[in-house]
Amino acid sequence: MGTTVLHIGKFYPPHRGGMEVFLADLVTAQRAQGLHACALVHGDPLPDDPDWLVRVPVQGHLVYAPIAVGFRAALARAIRQFRPDVLHLHMPNNSAFWALTLSEARAIPWVVHWHSDVVVSRIRAAVALAYRAYRPFEQAVLERAERIMATSPPYLQASEPLQPWRSKCAVVPLGLGHVASAAPTSPDTAATTPCTGPWRPGTLRLLSIGRLTYYKGFETLVEAVADMPGVELLIVGDGELHAPLQALIAHTTPTGQTPAVRLLGSVSDAEKNALLQSCDVFCLASRERTEAFGVVLLEAMAHGRPCIVSQLPGSGMPWVIEQSGAGLHAAPQDPASWKNAIAHLQHQPALRQQLGQAGQRALQAHFTIAACERQVAAQYALAAPASCPPDPRKDVLIVIPARDEATTIGAMLERLQTAGWTDVLVIDDQSSDATGAIARQAGAIVLRPTLSMGAWGGMQTGIRHALAHGYQAVITMDADGQHEVEEIPTLLQARQSADLVIGAFPERASALRQLAWRWFRELAGFDLRDLTSGFRLYNRAAMRVLATREATLLDYQDLGALIMVRRAGLHITEVPVTMNLRVAGQSRIFNSWLSVGRYMAATTLLCLARWRR
Repeated sequence: MGTTVLHIGKFYPPHRGGMEVFLADLVTAQRAQGLHACALVHGDPLPDDPDWLVRVPVQGHLVYAPIAVGFRAALARAIRQFRPDVLHLHMPNNSAFWALTLSEARAIPWVVHWHSDVVVSRIRAAVALAYRAYRPFEQAVLERAERIMATSPPYLQASEPLQPWRSKCAVVPLGLGHVASAAPTSPDTAATTPCTGPWRPGTLRLLSIGRLTYYKGFETLVEAVADMPGVELLIVGDGELHAPLQALIAHTTPTGQTPAVRLLGSVSDAEKNALLQSCDVFCLASRERTEAFGVVLLEAMAHGRPCIVSQLPGSGMPWVIEQSGAGLHAAPQDPASWKNAIAHLQHQPALRQQLGQAGQRALQAHFTIAACERQVAAQYALAAPASCPPDPRKDVLIVIPARDEATTIGAMLERLQTAGWTDVLVIDDQSSDATGAIARQAGAIVLRPTLSMGAWGGMQTGIRHALAHGYQAVITMDADGQHEVEEIPTLLQARQSADLVIGAFPERASALRQLAWRWFRELAGFDLRDLTSGFRLYNRAAMRVLATREATLLDYQDLGALIMVRRAGLHITEVPVTMNLRVAGQSRIFNSWLSVGRYMAATTLLCLARWRR
């Protein structure tokens, strides 16, 4: 397959909810396009779960947040199992914070899907209190993310948590899968659908769907329709407000009349679709920006139903309706405004049909899961340009950082070509001689950075280039003739059992270098003989680790790269090679007590820090 993406979500179907429906549709669309899409979510594993779906049991909830003590370990296992190129974090989700604590996760580019702010609610004080503890971790995730996707322009504009990170934000509207399965509404269809299911005959059939919770605004709908003649409202969903809503229905129903509102509780997907198909108008009266988009609006539009939504500032609900022309707005928490909107549609069946058809057309044009998947893929490309799928025609790229190597680079490239190695990239690090011109004339690809980047910067540039162009592995070599081209097969023989192969020639070491190596081995715990060899093979897993932002902070390729690769759980091996003894002993790093002392001090700090922020 191509790029591998690991979604970290809240729940997954059959758990009900708009975020869950969208995640399932997106994964299906991505896998259809050749992505290896996997998901890690909360919930008890089910017998028919596919191997790419991992559910983590939940021990309890804290202010609507699932608490799963095994999520961190499950995330680490999923990264090792699936080896993702991208982590796709669906927020809000407190379990996504575990990614901050895992070096394996930090070595992978992150894309955040911002489904909703954690709204500091005036209605629920517990949410506001919990957000004080949640916010620092939320901001740490946003800082670490390469790209952030908001679901509508108004939500991005109004989201206070996203304001510091606007430069890496993009708007990617949600999409709905299986759009074509919804029954279309044609101009020849009768203005109203025959009365089916639980509806009473002769009424305007209103439907609302959602969890019975504080921000959904069901109270406003109940009060709006309580005394409206010829109107019936069915509410689908379960939640903590079932009893209070039932009491409100009883209180607002005039004496001697049949209640105009009924709570249906949870229903199956087939029953939900039947209700959407048979209703006259769909209503979404949410009163807080926790309702960021409303996937259920897309479901209603798929069935050709007109919608009435809250004109809630900073929410995507009214934006979806404006963009699609699929309905009307009403003021949030204002029963009189809702009553007017409902009455406006009650006696105009032609208008209801017009709005429903407009919604269907807009859904097909702008809000399909296929359109969303394409935009998400574009964000992956921006976040991880190195996540290009491997090209079976491209095996190994030879990467040679070079600076002022005009006397050796030509002969080096000639030896490589004679041995059959034609995929060669030379990083000309601001040479003042003809290094780049000679390399280009010899047939190598030459990149010349605007600013000097040093040996490791050149190697990392080559690694990123190889990933972006689909190479399976990279071999790094110095340009001064130390490494024998004939030893490349020695590295290749070990690639099947290791992610990083080091070509070792400890015989070159001076007394100062031997002293430094002994210190590093004791400090870092590496059982290696040649810690500073630049003659290495990196497979794709190691390449992804060393193409990350953290790896850019390295000064040399030696110990820092080894620490990062080991902390990512990858395997390192060392194979003996020969070197050109005429130049192998000419160390540019360990040529004095001052240089070795400075290098040992810097590396000691690196080992002690262990790449923890």
